[in-house]
Amino acid sequence: MVFSSYAFIFVFFPLALAGYWLAARYLGAAAAKVWLVAASLCFYAQGSARFLPLLVFTVLLNYGAVRLFSRYPKDTATAKLVLAGAIVENLGFLLYFKYANFFIDNLNHLLGLAIPHQNTGLPLGISFFTFIIITCVVDTYRGRTEPGPLLDFCAFVTFFPHLIVGPISRHGDVVPQLPRPGARAGIDGRNIALGIVLFSLGCAQKIILADPLIAHARAFYGGAAGGFFAAWGGVLAYTFAYYFDFSGYIDMALGLALLFNIKLPHNFDSPYKAVDFADFWRRWNITVSNFFYEHIFRSIFRFGDRIGKMVLAIMATFLVSGLWHGAGWHFVLWGAANGVLVCVANIMNLKGKRLPAFWGWATTFTLMVLTRVLFDSSSVSQAVSVYKTILDIRPLFTETSAFFAQGLAYVRANGPAVALLLAGAGICFFAPSTRDISERFAPRWYHAALAGAALVASLFLMGTVSNFLYMEF
Repeated sequence: MVFSSYAFIFVFFPLALAGYWLAARYLGAAAAKVWLVAASLCFYAQGSARFLPLLVFTVLLNYGAVRLFSRYPKDTATAKLVLAGAIVENLGFLLYFKYANFFIDNLNHLLGLAIPHQNTGLPLGISFFTFIIITCVVDTYRGRTEPGPLLDFCAFVTFFPHLIVGPISRHGDVVPQLPRPGARAGIDGRNIALGIVLFSLGCAQKIILADPLIAHARAFYGGAAGGFFAAWGGVLAYTFAYYFDFSGYIDMALGLALLFNIKLPHNFDSPYKAVDFADFWRRWNITVSNFFYEHIFRSIFRFGDRIGKMVLAIMATFLVSGLWHGAGWHFVLWGAANGVLVCVANIMNLKGKRLPAFWGWATTFTLMVLTRVLFDSSSVSQAVSVYKTILDIRPLFTETSAFFAQGLAYVRANGPAVALLLAGAGICFFAPSTRDISERFAPRWYHAALAGAALVASLFLMGTVSNFLYMEF
């Protein structure tokens, strides 16, 4: 079940929300949390019923770990052992389900073996709920949060708006927003209004912009042929499709959570307006970037270390980030390329050398589009083929008239996709971010009109249910 589906919008979510608030109002906080956990597990089972026991097992096992931290002080041998065990368990499942066949392929290639693939499948959202749980375990170990009752822990981890694609929330931020025993449950009008606006805008991003652009990009990458303009059309289509697909999901998640009076962290801050790659990664998928920064970068680099140590930490962080995004060498190369560009940006900033704002933005966006080819391709060889096509501008000089005629023919044949690309670029480059909208939001009639128009248009165009791209990771 995905957020942008009739079943979710008209059946599951109304029942989940109504049951939650009715339980909170008439049965108390505990009943509301039980209902929320049950609804969240039902939501997960709709997309990954086979792996529901794994999710439940992981939640219960990690709750046992965080409870032990209250008995054994930080830095004791027992606490460190429990921390290590919890991290190994979480990463072990992630590595097995996501990377077992990748490792098998490489062993077979290097050693000439014929080890068969494992029929593991991929638990829905394992990359994201693993990071949510690890963050909670580490925060509890460091004394940043208290484990609290089991029901609170379960409600936090399984909370369906952030369960399968993030954002990576923190226990200490979410749990205090859950109903408290003895406190009167109250619905916040501003949260309701903002939640509806964010959900509607997120749904429109997914249905109106992302889905058609995904179809256009896949048509190119499926064959990876068609010439210069078709290649650039496919590359740019994925560039904006991934943005609106992921940003749309996150906006819907933020909006849904607000309807439960819960504020989740923002995950995007107009990343395509970034003026260098360090700036870009402070704006794109913020909570995952923060996770890698905290658990990898800071474990290698400390303030005052030399530049060489900083470069090592950045490269390690982005190599892991690349592999986290997908089990393939093209993802590793994508991570390495981003690491190099972030190193360059940080070194330039340290030395006080920055490009003028426009040229910094233009350079960053162009390089981001080019590195995305590695991310969007199915293999390194396909990425090389795409690069050869999009970087071959010889016909511009040798067959100028024919070159521009091909460009015009592409625009005529793909008018709707080109229009969506232009609309997407306008939104990414000039529209306010979700953070800006949320911080300045005050309910007005035009917000209701905008949300209504966006949601109605999305419902009319919804048709076939399509998964979010980041569900694959």
